[in-house]
Amino acid sequence: MLAVNHAHRAPHGRAQRLQVLDTEFTADSVEWCPLEGHRRLLACGTYQLRETEDAQDEQNLRHQKRLGRLYLYQVQNMTPGSPLEEMCLQEVHRRDTAAILDIKWCHSLVADHVVLGVADASGLVQLFYLLEHDENQYSLEPLSHFALEEQTLVLSLDWSTRNWERKSSQPLNIIISDSKGYLHLLQVESSSGSLMKKATWKAHKFEAWVAAFNYWQTDIMYSGGDDGMLKAWDSRITGVNLFSSRRHSAGVCSIQSSPHREHILATGSYDQHVLLWDTRNMKEPLEDVSTEGGVWRLKWHPFHPHLLLAACMGGGFQIIKYQDTSEEKNDVLLTSMAHMQSDSLVYGADWSWLYVINRFQPNLDPSLRSTINPFSKALTRCSENINQAQDTALLSIQSPFWPIQAKDQSSVEEVKVVCESNSSLDIASFDINLLATCSFYDHALQFWKYDSSSESCS
Repeated sequence: MLAVNHAHRAPHGRAQRLQVLDTEFTADSVEWCPLEGHRRLLACGTYQLRETEDAQDEQNLRHQKRLGRLYLYQVQNMTPGSPLEEMCLQEVHRRDTAAILDIKWCHSLVADHVVLGVADASGLVQLFYLLEHDENQYSLEPLSHFALEEQTLVLSLDWSTRNWERKSSQPLNIIISDSKGYLHLLQVESSSGSLMKKATWKAHKFEAWVAAFNYWQTDIMYSGGDDGMLKAWDSRITGVNLFSSRRHSAGVCSIQSSPHREHILATGSYDQHVLLWDTRNMKEPLEDVSTEGGVWRLKWHPFHPHLLLAACMGGGFQIIKYQDTSEEKNDVLLTSMAHMQSDSLVYGADWSWLYVINRFQPNLDPSLRSTINPFSKALTRCSENINQAQDTALLSIQSPFWPIQAKDQSSVEEVKVVCESNSSLDIASFDINLLATCSFYDHALQFWKYDSSSESCS
């Protein structure tokens, strides 16, 4: 499956589908909220072509109208100790829009709000802020927008905030690409969320399918187009191409810089290959993975630096595990698992920022746990109370989720707790991960549990 040395492919995990939701329109983009306290939230964008008749047209020609809908979902049933398979997504908000082609959450607050960026077929980049009405009741409300000229589709967007080490002094920018081959660099006013154009330049002969930042050096941006070119740009010298590569043999659709490793870049193409690059030497990729489907989205895992998720259209979704084993020789272990979906195209995929930790508790009747443990909400959210409670006698007695030592080990059971803050990352169990995908023809958003400890695929 690989076209280079020092690598191999083998199944390394199992994906279990937890839920399928009907999105009514064709779903093509999905992203989990990355901000602490809101990681239960998932946004999904849809795209639908609908034929209409132009009443003013003497020949009564039929036209296609691009419709869309933006959904917001929340994960339910995250009670500590409950089976992970009981978790589900529940719709909490929807908004009709033009057809949506890409969505991305900002990884920092904008004007003190959690903000989602949306690229659509009407030529708009729109920013929506998250409004919490009551507990667990949310909506996405308009904050600002930027419009391209008519009959131009905004094909992709990326924020400059995906590296956790971003300094507050760095400008907050968005890079977008469009259907006429142009890139547009926008600056976001951090106190109001308003958008201002900084630069526009022609990047590709045909559609510029994707644009993305180097998250470690955000003056550097990459783009991929239907001309098969992968290019790099520097915002300090607008329009000057730093390098170009024709290593992909078809349109370049997806690009993502690793948020964990400074010089690693992943690219995907209609040519059904994922290429991994060292940005210090772009003459040849480090690795070449065949995916059996055009690669429309690539997402690095938020915490696990070696996992890469790919939405591979007719090839379903694939999880690639990339591991440097020797920095000097650049040897790698590269494995991949695929989950094929018949009669549909997977265009969107994203890892959840929720993660699992293992805790121990007395082996109690499940019906008694809620009455004995009054701190389940705090534990569910993995707040700092879990770690700070060590000196609290009441908690050590009353909480069944407190680690205990027992002479009779049969009276102790391990429970899994789903976390949405960073306070317990040091004890996270990354054998189990949650993710979401969306598929085109069957109008489906799918919620998955991925277990990397299993050696089989399903």
